[in-house]
Amino acid sequence: MKKHVGKCACENIEYCFEGDPINTAFCYCQECQKHTGSDKWFGLWVPIEKFKFTKGKPSVFTRIGDSGKEVNHNFCSNCGSTLAIEVIVGNFYSVAASTLIESSFSPNMAIYAASAPKWAMFPEGVPKFDVLPPGLGE
Repeated sequence: MKKHVGKCACENIEYCFEGDPINTAFCYCQECQKHTGSDKWFGLWVPIEKFKFTKGKPSVFTRIGDSGKEVNHNFCSNCGSTLAIEVIVGNFYSVAASTLIESSFSPNMAIYAASAPKWAMFPEGVPKFDVLPPGLGE
């Protein structure tokens, strides 16, 4: 099983997960826009039990998601990089694809597209959902 390793910009915090993510999604929700300073977040959804921080300890910012459950943003307090977002309702981490040392992942869906700014770019051939796909997040 392939092991994936990532780290923050200053390299104070590292993480790893094994195997393929259960989903790879561009998220255009307003919270992700605020955290990235961009139109979207590219997250690799990794089951909580397959993900671990291996060096350093991230700071955590907690907010309440659409589900009413906590969403925990794990970030480096030194460089500010968000590494992974723990989505309690889904029992997974949305790992920042941009923090992986090596990555060949691409998004298989675009979620919260209705919240995207007018200038947002959507990848061709990737299913786009105004909020979440039917059956996801219920």
